[in-house]
Amino acid sequence: MTIAANSMVIFVVCFNSHLHTPMYFFLVNLAIIELLYTTVITPNALIDLLNENQQISFVGCFVQMFTFITLGGSECILLGIMAYDRYVAICQPLLYTAIMKKSLCIYMTITCWTIGFINSVVNTVLTAILPYCHDRLIRHYFCEIPPLLKISCKNTYSNELVVFLLGGSVIVGSLLLTLISYIFVIRAVIKIPSASGKRKTFSTCTSHLLVVSIFFGTVILTYLRPSSQSFSNKDHIISISYALVTPLINPLLYTIRNKDVQRALWRILQRWWPIC
Repeated sequence: MTIAANSMVIFVVCFNSHLHTPMYFFLVNLAIIELLYTTVITPNALIDLLNENQQISFVGCFVQMFTFITLGGSECILLGIMAYDRYVAICQPLLYTAIMKKSLCIYMTITCWTIGFINSVVNTVLTAILPYCHDRLIRHYFCEIPPLLKISCKNTYSNELVVFLLGGSVIVGSLLLTLISYIFVIRAVIKIPSASGKRKTFSTCTSHLLVVSIFFGTVILTYLRPSSQSFSNKDHIISISYALVTPLINPLLYTIRNKDVQRALWRILQRWWPIC
Protein backbone atom coordinates (compact mmCIF):
# COMPACT_ATOMS: atom_id res chain seq x y z
CA MET A 1 0.00 0.00 0.00
CA THR A 2 2.83 2.40 0.82
CA ILE A 3 4.65 1.67 -2.43
CA ALA A 4 1.42 2.02 -4.43
CA ALA A 5 0.41 5.32 -2.77
CA ASN A 6 3.80 7.01 -3.16
CA SER A 7 4.30 5.66 -6.68
CA MET A 8 0.91 7.13 -7.59
CA VAL A 9 2.00 10.57 -6.36
CA ILE A 10 5.23 10.40 -8.42
CA PHE A 11 3.37 9.15 -11.49
CA VAL A 12 0.61 11.77 -11.33
CA VAL A 13 3.01 14.69 -10.86
CA CYS A 14 5.52 13.56 -13.50
CA PHE A 15 2.87 12.94 -16.18
CA ASN A 16 0.86 16.10 -15.64
CA SER A 17 2.46 19.34 -16.81
CA HIS A 18 0.07 21.45 -14.69
CA LEU A 19 1.75 20.03 -11.55
CA HIS A 20 5.30 20.90 -12.60
CA THR A 21 5.66 23.53 -9.89
CA PRO A 22 8.06 23.80 -6.91
CA MET A 23 5.47 22.50 -4.43
CA TYR A 24 4.92 19.29 -6.37
CA PHE A 25 8.62 18.95 -7.13
CA PHE A 26 9.25 18.77 -3.38
CA LEU A 27 6.25 16.45 -2.97
CA VAL A 28 7.80 14.02 -5.46
CA ASN A 29 11.05 14.09 -3.49
CA LEU A 30 9.10 13.35 -0.31
CA ALA A 31 7.39 10.40 -2.04
CA ILE A 32 10.79 9.07 -3.15
CA ILE A 33 12.06 9.25 0.44
CA GLU A 34 8.97 7.40 1.68
CA LEU A 35 9.44 4.70 -0.97
CA LEU A 36 13.05 4.18 0.11
CA TYR A 37 11.99 4.17 3.78
CA THR A 38 9.62 1.33 3.04
CA THR A 39 12.11 -0.79 1.10
CA VAL A 40 14.81 -0.34 3.75
CA ILE A 41 12.71 -1.28 6.79
CA THR A 42 9.53 -3.19 5.91
CA PRO A 43 10.78 -6.26 3.94
CA ASN A 44 13.33 -7.28 6.59
CA ALA A 45 10.81 -6.67 9.39
CA LEU A 46 8.24 -8.87 7.65
CA ILE A 47 10.82 -11.63 7.16
CA ASP A 48 11.68 -11.50 10.87
CA LEU A 49 8.01 -11.84 11.78
CA LEU A 50 7.70 -14.98 9.63
CA ASN A 51 11.00 -16.68 10.53
CA GLU A 52 12.16 -18.10 13.83
CA ASN A 53 15.77 -17.20 13.01
CA GLN A 54 15.51 -13.42 13.38
CA GLN A 55 19.06 -12.40 12.53
CA ILE A 56 20.78 -9.63 10.64
CA SER A 57 24.49 -9.41 9.89
CA PHE A 58 26.70 -6.77 11.49
CA VAL A 59 27.28 -5.08 8.12
CA GLY A 60 23.62 -5.41 7.12
CA CYS A 61 22.50 -3.82 10.38
CA PHE A 62 24.64 -0.73 9.91
CA VAL A 63 23.81 -0.42 6.21
CA GLN A 64 20.15 -0.41 7.21
CA MET A 65 20.78 2.16 9.94
CA PHE A 66 22.89 4.38 7.67
CA THR A 67 20.21 4.44 4.98
CA PHE A 68 17.43 4.98 7.50
CA ILE A 69 19.16 7.94 9.20
CA THR A 70 20.05 9.49 5.83
CA LEU A 71 16.42 9.35 4.75
CA GLY A 72 15.18 10.63 8.12
CA GLY A 73 17.52 13.62 8.13
CA SER A 74 16.71 14.41 4.51
CA GLU A 75 12.98 14.28 5.23
CA CYS A 76 13.38 16.68 8.18
CA ILE A 77 15.08 19.27 5.99
CA LEU A 78 12.66 18.68 3.11
CA LEU A 79 9.61 19.32 5.31
CA GLY A 80 11.17 22.62 6.39
CA ILE A 81 11.80 23.55 2.74
CA MET A 82 8.21 22.70 1.86
CA ALA A 83 7.02 25.01 4.63
CA TYR A 84 9.24 27.80 3.24
CA ASP A 85 7.75 27.17 -0.21
CA ARG A 86 4.24 27.66 1.22
CA TYR A 87 5.40 30.86 2.95
CA VAL A 88 6.67 32.33 -0.33
CA ALA A 89 3.55 31.23 -2.24
CA ILE A 90 1.13 32.80 0.27
CA CYS A 91 3.07 35.77 1.64
CA GLN A 92 4.99 36.75 -1.53
CA PRO A 93 2.71 35.54 -4.37
CA LEU A 94 3.89 38.10 -6.94
CA LEU A 95 7.52 37.14 -6.38
CA TYR A 96 6.92 33.38 -6.12
CA THR A 97 8.16 32.42 -9.59
CA ALA A 98 11.15 34.75 -9.27
CA ILE A 99 12.19 33.36 -5.86
CA MET A 100 11.39 29.66 -6.29
CA LYS A 101 13.34 29.13 -9.49
CA LYS A 102 14.06 25.64 -10.78
CA SER A 103 17.75 26.01 -9.98
CA LEU A 104 16.99 27.03 -6.38
CA CYS A 105 14.60 24.09 -5.91
CA ILE A 106 17.25 21.66 -7.16
CA TYR A 107 19.89 23.28 -4.95
CA MET A 108 17.67 23.05 -1.85
CA THR A 109 16.86 19.41 -2.61
CA ILE A 110 20.55 18.54 -2.98
CA THR A 111 21.23 20.37 0.29
CA CYS A 112 18.62 18.36 2.20
CA TRP A 113 20.06 15.05 0.90
CA THR A 114 23.63 16.20 1.69
CA ILE A 115 22.78 17.18 5.29
CA GLY A 116 21.00 13.87 5.80
CA PHE A 117 24.02 11.99 4.40
CA ILE A 118 26.57 13.81 6.58
CA ASN A 119 24.47 13.36 9.71
CA SER A 120 24.11 9.65 8.95
CA VAL A 121 27.81 9.07 8.22
CA VAL A 122 28.91 10.61 11.53
CA ASN A 123 26.37 8.76 13.66
CA THR A 124 26.74 5.42 11.86
CA VAL A 125 30.54 5.40 12.09
CA LEU A 126 30.55 6.36 15.77
CA THR A 127 27.99 3.64 16.54
CA ALA A 128 29.73 0.98 14.42
CA ILE A 129 33.11 1.35 16.19
CA LEU A 130 31.59 0.73 19.63
CA PRO A 131 32.39 -2.60 21.33
CA TYR A 132 29.33 -4.84 21.70
CA CYS A 133 28.59 -7.42 24.40
CA HIS A 134 28.07 -11.13 23.84
CA ASP A 135 24.33 -10.60 24.14
CA ARG A 136 23.65 -8.91 20.80
CA LEU A 137 19.89 -9.08 20.98
CA ILE A 138 18.45 -5.88 19.52
CA ARG A 139 15.06 -5.40 21.12
CA HIS A 140 13.61 -3.53 18.20
CA TYR A 141 12.07 -4.09 14.76
CA PHE A 142 15.07 -2.66 12.89
CA CYS A 143 18.57 -1.26 13.47
CA GLU A 144 18.42 2.19 15.01
CA ILE A 145 20.81 4.17 17.21
CA PRO A 146 19.09 3.97 20.67
CA PRO A 147 18.68 0.13 20.80
CA LEU A 148 22.23 -0.35 19.49
CA LEU A 149 23.66 1.95 22.15
CA LYS A 150 21.80 -0.08 24.72
CA ILE A 151 23.71 -3.31 23.91
CA SER A 152 27.16 -1.70 23.82
CA CYS A 153 29.74 -2.67 26.48
CA LYS A 154 31.17 0.86 26.54
CA ASN A 155 29.91 4.06 28.09
CA THR A 156 27.95 5.67 25.25
CA TYR A 157 27.68 9.20 26.64
CA SER A 158 29.78 10.70 23.81
CA ASN A 159 27.62 8.97 21.19
CA GLU A 160 24.46 10.18 22.87
CA LEU A 161 25.87 13.71 22.95
CA VAL A 162 26.64 13.59 19.20
CA VAL A 163 23.15 12.27 18.44
CA PHE A 164 21.63 15.01 20.58
CA LEU A 165 23.73 17.85 19.12
CA LEU A 166 24.04 16.82 15.47
CA GLY A 167 20.70 15.06 15.02
CA GLY A 168 19.00 17.59 17.26
CA SER A 169 20.32 20.45 15.13
CA VAL A 170 18.81 18.88 12.01
CA ILE A 171 15.47 18.20 13.72
CA VAL A 172 15.14 21.46 15.64
CA GLY A 173 16.47 23.57 12.76
CA SER A 174 13.93 22.10 10.35
CA LEU A 175 11.14 22.41 12.89
CA LEU A 176 11.98 26.08 13.57
CA LEU A 177 12.01 26.85 9.83
CA THR A 178 8.61 25.18 9.54
CA LEU A 179 7.11 27.00 12.55
CA ILE A 180 8.47 30.42 11.52
CA SER A 181 7.18 29.95 7.97
CA TYR A 182 3.71 29.06 9.20
CA ILE A 183 3.60 31.92 11.68
CA PHE A 184 3.96 34.30 8.72
CA VAL A 185 1.47 32.22 6.71
CA ILE A 186 -1.15 32.43 9.47
CA ARG A 187 -0.60 36.18 9.82
CA ALA A 188 -1.14 36.58 6.07
CA VAL A 189 -4.24 34.37 6.06
CA ILE A 190 -5.83 36.32 8.93
CA LYS A 191 -5.60 39.48 6.80
CA ILE A 192 -7.57 37.88 3.94
CA PRO A 193 -11.04 39.55 4.02
CA SER A 194 -13.19 36.71 2.64
CA ALA A 195 -13.91 33.55 4.61
CA SER A 196 -13.74 31.41 1.46
CA GLY A 197 -10.28 32.78 0.70
CA LYS A 198 -9.11 31.89 4.17
CA ARG A 199 -10.46 28.33 3.87
CA LYS A 200 -8.87 27.84 0.45
CA THR A 201 -5.47 29.06 1.65
CA PHE A 202 -5.55 27.02 4.85
CA SER A 203 -6.56 23.89 2.93
CA THR A 204 -3.29 23.97 0.99
CA CYS A 205 -1.32 24.00 4.25
CA THR A 206 -3.34 21.66 6.47
CA SER A 207 -1.95 18.47 4.93
CA HIS A 208 1.62 19.64 5.37
CA LEU A 209 0.96 20.63 8.97
CA LEU A 210 -0.48 17.17 9.71
CA VAL A 211 2.57 15.48 8.17
CA VAL A 212 4.93 17.74 10.12
CA SER A 213 3.10 17.15 13.42
CA ILE A 214 3.17 13.36 13.09
CA PHE A 215 6.74 13.09 11.82
CA PHE A 216 8.47 15.61 14.08
CA GLY A 217 6.47 14.58 17.13
CA THR A 218 7.58 10.94 16.93
CA VAL A 219 11.17 11.71 15.88
CA ILE A 220 11.69 14.18 18.73
CA LEU A 221 10.49 11.61 21.27
CA THR A 222 13.18 9.20 20.03
CA TYR A 223 16.22 11.31 19.15
CA LEU A 224 16.09 14.26 21.54
CA ARG A 225 16.30 11.88 24.50
CA PRO A 226 18.83 9.41 23.09
CA SER A 227 19.94 7.82 26.36
CA SER A 228 20.58 4.12 25.79
CA GLN A 229 18.73 3.33 29.02
CA SER A 230 15.53 5.13 28.02
CA PHE A 231 14.62 2.98 25.01
CA SER A 232 11.59 0.90 26.04
CA ASN A 233 8.71 -1.01 24.50
CA LYS A 234 6.77 2.24 24.06
CA ASP A 235 9.61 3.57 21.90
CA HIS A 236 9.18 0.59 19.57
CA ILE A 237 5.70 1.84 18.73
CA ILE A 238 6.96 5.40 18.27
CA SER A 239 9.65 4.20 15.85
CA ILE A 240 7.11 2.18 13.89
CA SER A 241 5.00 5.34 13.59
CA TYR A 242 7.62 7.37 11.71
CA ALA A 243 9.25 4.41 9.92
CA LEU A 244 6.20 2.55 8.62
CA VAL A 245 3.02 4.54 9.28
CA THR A 246 3.97 8.03 8.05
CA PRO A 247 5.26 6.77 4.64
CA LEU A 248 1.78 5.34 4.10
CA ILE A 249 -0.36 8.22 5.34
CA ASN A 250 1.72 11.09 3.87
CA PRO A 251 0.69 10.53 0.22
CA LEU A 252 -2.90 9.89 1.33
CA LEU A 253 -3.02 13.19 3.24
CA TYR A 254 -1.63 15.10 0.26
CA THR A 255 -3.88 13.46 -2.35
CA ILE A 256 -7.14 13.27 -0.39
CA ARG A 257 -7.06 16.98 0.51
CA ASN A 258 -5.44 18.23 -2.71
CA LYS A 259 -7.91 19.02 -5.49
CA ASP A 260 -5.16 19.60 -8.07
CA VAL A 261 -3.80 16.09 -7.58
CA GLN A 262 -7.34 14.67 -7.60
CA ARG A 263 -8.12 16.35 -10.91
CA ALA A 264 -4.83 15.24 -12.43
CA LEU A 265 -5.41 11.65 -11.31
CA TRP A 266 -8.94 11.69 -12.72
CA ARG A 267 -7.71 12.98 -16.10
CA ILE A 268 -5.11 10.19 -16.22
CA LEU A 269 -7.74 7.58 -15.36
CA GLN A 270 -10.09 8.95 -18.04
CA ARG A 271 -7.28 8.80 -20.60
CA TRP A 272 -6.19 5.24 -19.79
CA TRP A 273 -9.43 3.61 -18.64
CA PRO A 274 -10.71 2.74 -22.16
CA ILE A 275 -7.39 0.96 -22.87
CA CYS A 276 -7.62 -1.04 -19.61
